[in-house]
Amino acid sequence: MGYKVAVVGATGNVGREMLNILAEREFPVDEIAVLASRKSLGTEVSFGDKTMKTLDLDTFDFTGWDIALFAIGSDATKKYAPRAAATGCVVIDNSSLYRYDPQVPLIVPEVNPDAIVGYAQKNIIANPNCSTAQMVVALKPLHDRATIKRVVVSTYQSVSGAGTSGIDELWDQTKSIYNPTDNKPPKTFTKQIAFNVIPHIDVFLDDGSTKEEWKMVAETKKIIDKSIKVTATCVRVPVFVGHSEAINIETEDFLDEDEARDILREAPGILVIDKREDGGYATPVECVGDFATFVSRIRQDSTIDNGLNFWCVSDNLRKGAALNAVQIAELLGRRILKKG
Repeated sequence: MGYKVAVVGATGNVGREMLNILAEREFPVDEIAVLASRKSLGTEVSFGDKTMKTLDLDTFDFTGWDIALFAIGSDATKKYAPRAAATGCVVIDNSSLYRYDPQVPLIVPEVNPDAIVGYAQKNIIANPNCSTAQMVVALKPLHDRATIKRVVVSTYQSVSGAGTSGIDELWDQTKSIYNPTDNKPPKTFTKQIAFNVIPHIDVFLDDGSTKEEWKMVAETKKIIDKSIKVTATCVRVPVFVGHSEAINIETEDFLDEDEARDILREAPGILVIDKREDGGYATPVECVGDFATFVSRIRQDSTIDNGLNFWCVSDNLRKGAALNAVQIAELLGRRILKKG
């Protein structure tokens, strides 16, 4: 006996990826519904070897459905997620709406699986921000061994994090560089993204940080340990898929780089590629389509007593969004619902 699963926002990048991953990982689905807004009604999407037409989210009845994977914006989630949860369907939400709600668990299954028991307070589970998800997978096993005091992270985030419009803008601007008569001014981003980098993701806050940077701080504390200090600089780069992060950590106990490498090799969800030679590290090109979070360039930080530097890369549409949501569904099935 399997589950009745609804994918909400099935026509978007993340929604389509959720369907792909459900099929790839052979999630025990008895019945699946693909839902979208009325303007996308009838759009065809793929689930395994099936082609399905989207149904109208506004009129869909979630009664009797086990799990709903939400991949829509916060405004729409605010309307539809409580409606689904009220019927007994467990909502796994990819938006930022519920991440900071103390009654909603924020889950990365490799990091804090036990927190899932808190889902019952609202029948909702939150998926973290894409840049946070991959980072905490790498941080948690090191924190367990040496207790991380402080994290300094700089991100290099792909345009797919801004949705289809971000991908289109990079593609169009890249082509226009070679055709000066075809000017493509920025619309999705604040400046030209082709052959450029932009140190600005989401809105600016009063302290000069951006909301994306604030998310990494708040979510790391909620997922791992509220005492960890985090400072982030988030940058958009001209890469289609795959977020990269340069991470510096300071720990309470000394942690040798070789031991850190061994710990990460044994940690769930991580693939260490760390050879000190040309090409002996991971880049976004290699991570696209992969389930793993890649870690490279592990080395001691000699400027402090207990410091390490490393490089972290992951497919943001997978671990940063769709994969993590499906892993939450798998965890929910194993620990709570126990049907599949």
